[in-house]
Amino acid sequence: MVTDSMKIIEGGVTAAQGFEAAGVEAAIKYQNRKDMAMIYSRTPCTAAGVFTSNVVKAAPVLWDKEVVTHSPSVQAVIVNSGIANAATGKQGYECCRQTADKAAKLLGVSSDAVLVASTGVIGNQIPLDRLLPGVEKLAEAKADTREAGTLAAEAIMTTDTVSKQAAVQIELGGKTVTVGGMCKGSGMIHPNMCTMLGFITTDIAISKELLQEALSEDVVDTFNMISVDGDTSTNDTLVVLANGMAGNPEITVKNEDYNKFKEALHYIDTTLAKMMAGDGEGATALFETKVIHAATKQDARILSRSVISSSLCKAAIYGHDANFGRFLCALGYSGVEFDPGKVVLSFENEEKSILIYKDGAAVPYSEEEASQVLASPEVRVLVDMNMGDAEATAWGCDLSYDYVKINADYRS
Repeated sequence: MVTDSMKIIEGGVTAAQGFEAAGVEAAIKYQNRKDMAMIYSRTPCTAAGVFTSNVVKAAPVLWDKEVVTHSPSVQAVIVNSGIANAATGKQGYECCRQTADKAAKLLGVSSDAVLVASTGVIGNQIPLDRLLPGVEKLAEAKADTREAGTLAAEAIMTTDTVSKQAAVQIELGGKTVTVGGMCKGSGMIHPNMCTMLGFITTDIAISKELLQEALSEDVVDTFNMISVDGDTSTNDTLVVLANGMAGNPEITVKNEDYNKFKEALHYIDTTLAKMMAGDGEGATALFETKVIHAATKQDARILSRSVISSSLCKAAIYGHDANFGRFLCALGYSGVEFDPGKVVLSFENEEKSILIYKDGAAVPYSEEEASQVLASPEVRVLVDMNMGDAEATAWGCDLSYDYVKINADYRS
Protein backbone atom coordinates (compact mmCIF):
# COMPACT_ATOMS: atom_id res chain seq x y z
CA MET A 1 0.00 0.00 0.00
CA VAL A 2 1.34 3.43 -0.98
CA THR A 3 0.99 6.13 1.68
CA ASP A 4 1.19 9.91 1.31
CA SER A 5 4.64 9.90 2.88
CA MET A 6 6.10 7.62 0.18
CA LYS A 7 7.35 8.47 -3.29
CA ILE A 8 7.65 5.61 -5.78
CA ILE A 9 10.75 5.95 -7.95
CA GLU A 10 12.42 4.01 -10.75
CA GLY A 11 15.19 1.57 -9.93
CA GLY A 12 16.16 -1.30 -7.68
CA VAL A 13 19.23 -2.17 -5.63
CA THR A 14 21.25 0.85 -6.81
CA ALA A 15 18.52 3.39 -5.99
CA ALA A 16 19.79 4.01 -2.44
CA GLN A 17 22.94 6.04 -1.84
CA GLY A 18 26.25 4.21 -1.84
CA PHE A 19 25.14 1.00 -3.55
CA GLU A 20 26.61 -0.39 -6.75
CA ALA A 21 25.70 -3.47 -8.78
CA ALA A 22 26.65 -5.49 -11.84
CA GLY A 23 25.43 -8.37 -13.95
CA VAL A 24 27.72 -10.39 -16.23
CA GLU A 25 28.00 -13.60 -18.25
CA ALA A 26 30.07 -16.36 -16.63
CA ALA A 27 28.65 -19.48 -18.36
CA ILE A 28 27.93 -21.19 -15.03
CA LYS A 29 25.22 -23.20 -16.80
CA TYR A 30 23.62 -20.92 -19.36
CA GLN A 31 25.24 -19.75 -22.58
CA ASN A 32 24.96 -16.24 -24.01
CA ARG A 33 23.07 -14.75 -21.08
CA LYS A 34 23.94 -12.98 -17.86
CA ASP A 35 24.18 -15.39 -14.94
CA MET A 36 26.14 -13.65 -12.16
CA ALA A 37 25.30 -10.55 -10.17
CA MET A 38 26.94 -8.40 -7.52
CA ILE A 39 25.61 -5.90 -5.01
CA TYR A 40 28.22 -3.73 -3.28
CA SER A 41 27.99 -0.95 -0.72
CA ARG A 42 30.75 1.62 -0.50
CA THR A 43 30.36 1.57 3.28
CA PRO A 44 29.65 -1.32 5.69
CA CYS A 45 26.00 -2.29 6.12
CA THR A 46 23.81 -3.50 8.92
CA ALA A 47 22.26 -6.74 7.65
CA ALA A 48 19.08 -8.71 8.31
CA GLY A 49 17.88 -11.90 6.68
CA VAL A 50 15.26 -14.61 6.54
CA PHE A 51 15.91 -18.02 5.02
CA THR A 52 14.24 -21.19 3.86
CA SER A 53 12.45 -23.42 6.35
CA ASN A 54 13.27 -26.45 4.19
CA VAL A 55 15.36 -28.95 6.18
CA VAL A 56 17.53 -29.39 3.08
CA LYS A 57 19.31 -26.04 3.02
CA ALA A 58 21.63 -25.03 0.20
CA ALA A 59 25.25 -24.21 1.02
CA PRO A 60 24.75 -20.46 0.40
CA VAL A 61 21.89 -20.42 2.93
CA LEU A 62 24.17 -21.96 5.56
CA TRP A 63 26.90 -19.45 4.74
CA ASP A 64 24.57 -16.44 4.76
CA LYS A 65 22.86 -17.38 8.02
CA GLU A 66 26.26 -17.45 9.68
CA VAL A 67 27.28 -14.09 8.20
CA VAL A 68 24.01 -12.32 8.98
CA THR A 69 23.98 -13.64 12.54
CA HIS A 70 27.59 -13.18 13.53
CA SER A 71 29.39 -10.72 11.25
CA PRO A 72 29.61 -7.10 12.41
CA SER A 73 28.67 -5.85 8.93
CA VAL A 74 28.06 -6.87 5.32
CA GLN A 75 29.34 -5.05 2.27
CA ALA A 76 28.79 -7.29 -0.77
CA VAL A 77 26.58 -10.00 -2.23
CA ILE A 78 27.59 -12.41 -5.03
CA VAL A 79 24.79 -14.30 -6.79
CA ASN A 80 24.82 -16.92 -9.53
CA SER A 81 21.96 -18.44 -11.48
CA GLY A 82 21.78 -21.80 -13.25
CA ILE A 83 23.12 -24.02 -10.44
CA ALA A 84 21.66 -23.91 -6.92
CA ASN A 85 24.67 -25.26 -4.99
CA ALA A 86 22.22 -27.35 -2.95
CA ALA A 87 22.78 -30.97 -1.91
CA THR A 88 26.48 -30.42 -2.65
CA GLY A 89 28.04 -31.28 0.74
CA LYS A 90 31.37 -29.93 1.95
CA GLN A 91 32.44 -29.07 -1.59
CA GLY A 92 29.44 -26.79 -1.96
CA TYR A 93 30.21 -24.93 1.26
CA GLU A 94 33.86 -24.59 0.21
CA CYS A 95 32.58 -23.02 -3.02
CA CYS A 96 30.84 -20.36 -0.92
CA ARG A 97 34.02 -19.73 1.04
CA GLN A 98 36.17 -19.35 -2.07
CA THR A 99 33.60 -17.05 -3.66
CA ALA A 100 33.57 -14.82 -0.58
CA ASP A 101 37.37 -14.86 -0.35
CA LYS A 102 37.70 -13.86 -4.01
CA ALA A 103 35.20 -11.02 -3.69
CA ALA A 104 36.76 -9.85 -0.43
CA LYS A 105 40.20 -9.62 -2.00
CA LEU A 106 38.92 -7.71 -5.04
CA LEU A 107 36.73 -5.32 -3.05
CA GLY A 108 39.04 -4.76 -0.09
CA VAL A 109 36.65 -6.13 2.51
CA SER A 110 36.70 -9.12 4.84
CA SER A 111 35.35 -12.51 3.72
CA ASP A 112 32.73 -12.51 6.48
CA ALA A 113 31.32 -9.28 4.98
CA VAL A 114 30.35 -11.11 1.77
CA LEU A 115 27.05 -12.91 1.25
CA VAL A 116 26.60 -15.48 -1.51
CA ALA A 117 23.45 -16.82 -3.13
CA SER A 118 22.66 -19.35 -5.83
CA THR A 119 19.60 -20.43 -7.80
CA GLY A 120 19.05 -23.16 -10.35
CA VAL A 121 19.40 -26.92 -10.55
CA ILE A 122 19.80 -28.79 -7.25
CA GLY A 123 22.59 -31.36 -6.89
CA ASN A 124 25.19 -29.96 -9.29
CA GLN A 125 28.53 -28.53 -8.21
CA ILE A 126 29.31 -25.02 -9.44
CA PRO A 127 32.45 -24.94 -11.62
CA LEU A 128 34.87 -22.69 -9.76
CA ASP A 129 36.90 -22.14 -12.92
CA ARG A 130 33.90 -20.17 -14.22
CA LEU A 131 32.56 -18.77 -10.96
CA LEU A 132 35.73 -17.08 -9.71
CA PRO A 133 36.52 -15.33 -13.02
CA GLY A 134 32.90 -14.22 -12.94
CA VAL A 135 33.54 -12.50 -9.62
CA GLU A 136 36.43 -10.63 -11.26
CA LYS A 137 34.15 -9.48 -14.08
CA LEU A 138 31.59 -8.27 -11.57
CA ALA A 139 34.13 -6.28 -9.58
CA GLU A 140 35.29 -4.56 -12.74
CA ALA A 141 31.77 -3.84 -14.02
CA LYS A 142 30.05 -2.61 -10.85
CA ALA A 143 28.47 0.83 -10.99
CA ASP A 144 25.90 2.88 -9.11
CA THR A 145 23.66 3.48 -12.15
CA ARG A 146 20.07 2.35 -12.59
CA GLU A 147 21.22 0.33 -15.60
CA ALA A 148 23.72 -1.57 -13.43
CA GLY A 149 20.92 -2.47 -11.04
CA THR A 150 18.81 -3.71 -13.94
CA LEU A 151 21.66 -5.87 -15.25
CA ALA A 152 21.99 -7.44 -11.79
CA ALA A 153 18.25 -8.12 -11.64
CA GLU A 154 18.40 -9.78 -15.06
CA ALA A 155 21.42 -11.90 -14.15
CA ILE A 156 19.68 -13.68 -11.27
CA MET A 157 16.75 -14.90 -13.39
CA THR A 158 16.19 -18.59 -14.15
CA THR A 159 12.74 -19.42 -15.54
CA ASP A 160 11.56 -15.87 -14.78
CA THR A 161 10.20 -14.11 -17.86
CA VAL A 162 10.85 -10.59 -16.53
CA SER A 163 13.26 -9.04 -14.05
CA LYS A 164 11.77 -7.74 -10.82
CA GLN A 165 12.71 -4.43 -9.19
CA ALA A 166 11.11 -1.74 -7.03
CA ALA A 167 12.18 1.41 -5.19
CA VAL A 168 10.60 4.05 -2.95
CA GLN A 169 11.65 7.12 -0.99
CA ILE A 170 10.56 8.53 2.37
CA GLU A 171 11.56 11.52 4.51
CA LEU A 172 13.04 10.79 7.94
CA GLY A 173 14.50 13.46 10.22
CA GLY A 174 14.76 15.91 7.32
CA LYS A 175 16.68 13.39 5.21
CA THR A 176 15.57 11.51 2.09
CA VAL A 177 15.78 7.77 2.69
CA THR A 178 15.58 5.31 -0.20
CA VAL A 179 14.61 1.64 -0.13
CA GLY A 180 15.13 -0.45 -3.27
CA GLY A 181 15.12 -4.12 -4.10
CA MET A 182 15.26 -6.89 -6.64
CA CYS A 183 14.21 -10.50 -6.55
CA LYS A 184 13.85 -13.59 -8.67
CA GLY A 185 11.30 -16.34 -8.43
CA SER A 186 9.01 -18.15 -10.80
CA GLY A 187 8.90 -21.78 -9.68
CA MET A 188 9.40 -23.61 -6.36
CA ILE A 189 7.42 -20.81 -4.78
CA HIS A 190 5.55 -21.71 -1.59
CA PRO A 191 7.15 -19.94 1.35
CA ASN A 192 7.20 -20.67 5.03
CA MET A 193 9.36 -17.64 5.83
CA CYS A 194 9.97 -15.91 2.54
CA THR A 195 10.68 -17.36 -0.85
CA MET A 196 13.03 -17.05 -3.82
CA LEU A 197 16.11 -14.87 -3.81
CA GLY A 198 15.49 -11.30 -2.74
CA PHE A 199 17.84 -8.43 -2.00
CA ILE A 200 16.78 -5.10 -0.51
CA THR A 201 19.13 -2.16 -0.11
CA THR A 202 18.57 1.04 1.84
CA ASP A 203 20.61 4.02 2.96
CA ILE A 204 18.71 4.29 6.25
CA ALA A 205 20.54 4.33 9.59
CA ILE A 206 18.87 1.71 11.80
CA SER A 207 19.95 -0.75 14.46
CA LYS A 208 20.50 -4.38 13.50
CA GLU A 209 17.87 -5.55 15.99
CA LEU A 210 15.12 -3.32 14.60
CA LEU A 211 16.09 -4.03 10.98
CA GLN A 212 15.77 -7.76 11.63
CA GLU A 213 12.50 -7.33 13.50
CA ALA A 214 10.99 -5.22 10.73
CA LEU A 215 11.96 -7.77 8.08
CA SER A 216 10.85 -10.82 10.04
CA GLU A 217 7.47 -9.29 10.80
CA ASP A 218 6.82 -8.06 7.28
CA VAL A 219 7.48 -11.31 5.40
CA VAL A 220 4.51 -12.86 7.20
CA ASP A 221 2.05 -10.75 5.19
CA THR A 222 4.07 -10.39 1.98
CA PHE A 223 6.47 -13.11 0.84
CA ASN A 224 4.76 -15.65 3.08
CA MET A 225 1.47 -14.96 1.32
CA ILE A 226 2.42 -16.08 -2.19
CA SER A 227 2.43 -19.49 -3.82
CA VAL A 228 3.06 -20.71 -7.35
CA ASP A 229 3.32 -24.47 -7.05
CA GLY A 230 3.43 -25.56 -3.41
CA ASP A 231 7.20 -26.19 -3.35
CA THR A 232 9.42 -24.50 -0.76
CA SER A 233 12.92 -24.17 -2.20
CA THR A 234 16.22 -25.20 -0.62
CA ASN A 235 17.67 -21.77 -1.45
CA ASP A 236 15.07 -19.26 -0.28
CA THR A 237 16.87 -16.13 0.90
CA LEU A 238 15.80 -12.57 1.58
CA VAL A 239 18.30 -10.06 2.93
CA VAL A 240 18.20 -6.35 3.70
CA LEU A 241 21.34 -4.22 3.73
CA ALA A 242 21.30 -0.78 5.37
CA ASN A 243 24.39 1.42 5.02
CA GLY A 244 23.21 4.55 6.87
CA MET A 245 24.36 6.94 4.14
CA ALA A 246 21.08 8.89 4.13
CA GLY A 247 22.28 10.53 7.33
CA ASN A 248 18.99 10.25 9.22
CA PRO A 249 19.11 9.98 13.02
CA GLU A 250 19.75 6.29 13.66
CA ILE A 251 16.57 4.42 14.47
CA THR A 252 17.11 2.54 17.73
CA VAL A 253 13.57 2.62 19.14
CA LYS A 254 10.14 1.96 17.66
CA ASN A 255 9.21 5.56 16.95
CA GLU A 256 7.44 7.34 14.07
CA ASP A 257 10.53 7.03 11.85
CA TYR A 258 10.58 3.28 12.44
CA ASN A 259 6.93 3.02 11.42
CA LYS A 260 7.56 5.03 8.25
CA PHE A 261 10.44 2.72 7.36
CA LYS A 262 8.24 -0.33 7.95
CA GLU A 263 5.67 1.13 5.55
CA ALA A 264 8.34 1.60 2.88
CA LEU A 265 9.71 -1.90 3.45
CA HIS A 266 6.18 -3.30 3.24
CA TYR A 267 5.65 -1.59 -0.11
CA ILE A 268 8.86 -3.08 -1.53
CA ASP A 269 8.13 -6.55 -0.13
CA THR A 270 4.53 -6.54 -1.39
CA THR A 271 5.46 -5.24 -4.82
CA LEU A 272 8.21 -7.81 -5.35
CA ALA A 273 6.07 -10.65 -3.96
CA LYS A 274 3.23 -9.85 -6.36
CA MET A 275 5.68 -9.65 -9.26
CA MET A 276 6.84 -13.18 -8.47
CA ALA A 277 3.33 -14.55 -8.12
CA GLY A 278 2.27 -13.01 -11.43
CA ASP A 279 5.37 -14.39 -13.16
CA GLY A 280 4.85 -17.96 -11.96
CA GLU A 281 6.04 -20.59 -14.41
CA GLY A 282 3.59 -20.79 -17.29
CA ALA A 283 1.28 -18.25 -15.68
CA THR A 284 -1.17 -16.11 -17.63
CA ALA A 285 -2.72 -14.28 -14.66
CA LEU A 286 -1.99 -12.96 -11.19
CA PHE A 287 -4.49 -14.70 -8.90
CA GLU A 288 -5.28 -12.80 -5.69
CA THR A 289 -7.51 -13.93 -2.84
CA LYS A 290 -8.57 -11.36 -0.25
CA VAL A 291 -10.33 -12.59 2.88
CA ILE A 292 -12.17 -9.97 4.93
CA HIS A 293 -14.13 -10.04 8.19
CA ALA A 294 -12.41 -13.19 9.44
CA ALA A 295 -12.40 -14.07 13.13
CA THR A 296 -8.61 -13.64 13.46
CA LYS A 297 -5.69 -12.43 11.37
CA GLN A 298 -4.22 -15.92 11.31
CA ASP A 299 -7.52 -17.37 10.09
CA ALA A 300 -7.57 -14.82 7.26
CA ARG A 301 -4.01 -15.74 6.27
CA ILE A 302 -4.73 -19.47 6.28
CA LEU A 303 -7.97 -19.12 4.31
CA SER A 304 -6.53 -16.86 1.61
CA ARG A 305 -3.43 -19.01 1.16
CA SER A 306 -5.53 -22.16 0.93
CA VAL A 307 -7.41 -20.76 -2.06
CA ILE A 308 -4.43 -19.48 -4.05
CA SER A 309 -2.51 -22.72 -3.36
CA SER A 310 -5.29 -24.99 -4.67
CA SER A 311 -4.46 -26.64 -7.99
CA LEU A 312 -8.16 -26.81 -8.84
CA CYS A 313 -8.68 -23.11 -8.12
CA LYS A 314 -5.59 -22.25 -10.14
CA ALA A 315 -6.83 -24.39 -13.03
CA ALA A 316 -10.24 -22.68 -12.86
CA ILE A 317 -8.56 -19.29 -13.21
CA TYR A 318 -6.59 -20.56 -16.22
CA GLY A 319 -9.77 -21.90 -17.82
CA HIS A 320 -11.78 -18.76 -16.90
CA ASP A 321 -14.26 -21.15 -15.28
CA ALA A 322 -16.55 -19.60 -12.65
CA ASN A 323 -16.76 -22.89 -10.74
CA PHE A 324 -17.21 -21.31 -7.31
CA GLY A 325 -17.41 -24.73 -5.63
CA ARG A 326 -13.66 -25.12 -6.02
CA PHE A 327 -13.01 -21.93 -4.04
CA LEU A 328 -15.47 -22.89 -1.30
CA CYS A 329 -13.85 -26.30 -1.12
CA ALA A 330 -10.39 -24.78 -0.62
CA LEU A 331 -11.74 -22.59 2.17
CA GLY A 332 -13.39 -25.61 3.76
CA TYR A 333 -10.28 -27.80 4.00
CA SER A 334 -8.02 -24.98 5.18
CA GLY A 335 -8.43 -26.03 8.80
CA VAL A 336 -10.30 -22.88 9.82
CA GLU A 337 -13.74 -23.37 11.36
CA PHE A 338 -16.52 -21.20 9.90
CA ASP A 339 -20.19 -21.20 8.91
CA PRO A 340 -20.50 -21.67 5.11
CA GLY A 341 -23.86 -19.94 5.26
CA LYS A 342 -22.21 -16.68 6.29
CA VAL A 343 -19.63 -16.66 3.49
CA VAL A 344 -20.01 -14.19 0.61
CA LEU A 345 -17.92 -14.89 -2.50
CA SER A 346 -17.23 -12.52 -5.40
CA PHE A 347 -15.00 -12.54 -8.51
CA GLU A 348 -13.32 -9.22 -9.33
CA ASN A 349 -10.97 -7.49 -11.74
CA GLU A 350 -9.95 -3.84 -11.92
CA GLU A 351 -13.25 -2.84 -13.50
CA LYS A 352 -16.01 -4.87 -11.87
CA SER A 353 -17.09 -7.20 -9.08
CA ILE A 354 -19.54 -10.07 -9.56
CA LEU A 355 -21.35 -11.61 -6.60
CA ILE A 356 -21.26 -15.41 -6.94
CA TYR A 357 -22.26 -17.01 -3.63
CA LYS A 358 -24.24 -15.82 -0.59
CA ASP A 359 -26.41 -17.27 2.20
CA GLY A 360 -25.17 -20.79 1.54
CA ALA A 361 -26.04 -20.95 -2.16
CA ALA A 362 -25.17 -19.55 -5.58
CA VAL A 363 -26.79 -16.27 -6.59
CA PRO A 364 -27.95 -15.54 -10.15
CA TYR A 365 -25.01 -14.34 -12.25
CA SER A 366 -23.94 -14.34 -15.88
CA GLU A 367 -21.49 -17.16 -16.63
CA GLU A 368 -20.25 -15.20 -19.63
CA GLU A 369 -19.62 -12.07 -17.58
CA ALA A 370 -17.92 -14.05 -14.80
CA SER A 371 -15.72 -15.79 -17.37
CA GLN A 372 -14.69 -12.41 -18.78
CA VAL A 373 -13.65 -11.24 -15.31
CA LEU A 374 -11.62 -14.41 -14.76
CA ALA A 375 -9.92 -13.87 -18.13
CA SER A 376 -8.29 -10.66 -16.84
CA PRO A 377 -4.50 -10.51 -16.32
CA GLU A 378 -5.17 -9.76 -12.64
CA VAL A 379 -8.03 -11.62 -10.94
CA ARG A 380 -9.27 -11.31 -7.35
CA VAL A 381 -11.46 -13.69 -5.38
CA LEU A 382 -13.02 -11.68 -2.56
CA VAL A 383 -14.17 -13.75 0.41
CA ASP A 384 -16.25 -12.14 3.17
CA MET A 385 -16.37 -14.48 6.17
CA ASN A 386 -18.73 -12.23 8.22
CA MET A 387 -17.13 -13.41 11.46
CA GLY A 388 -14.94 -10.53 12.69
CA ASP A 389 -12.66 -7.65 11.67
CA ALA A 390 -9.49 -9.41 10.45
CA GLU A 391 -8.33 -9.58 6.85
CA ALA A 392 -5.43 -10.85 4.76
CA THR A 393 -4.47 -11.11 1.10
CA ALA A 394 -2.57 -13.88 -0.69
CA TRP A 395 -1.22 -13.96 -4.22
CA GLY A 396 -0.66 -16.79 -6.66
CA CYS A 397 -1.11 -17.52 -10.34
CA ASP A 398 -3.10 -19.75 -12.60
CA LEU A 399 -1.98 -23.28 -13.50
CA SER A 400 -1.37 -23.76 -17.21
CA TYR A 401 -0.09 -26.54 -19.46
CA ASP A 402 3.20 -24.69 -19.72
CA TYR A 403 3.99 -25.20 -16.02
CA VAL A 404 4.33 -28.94 -16.63
CA LYS A 405 6.28 -28.38 -19.85
CA ILE A 406 8.77 -26.06 -18.12
CA ASN A 407 9.39 -28.34 -15.16
CA ALA A 408 9.44 -31.59 -17.11
CA ASP A 409 12.33 -30.14 -19.11
CA TYR A 410 14.05 -28.03 -16.43
CA ARG A 411 17.48 -29.70 -16.39
CA SER A 412 18.03 -29.75 -20.14
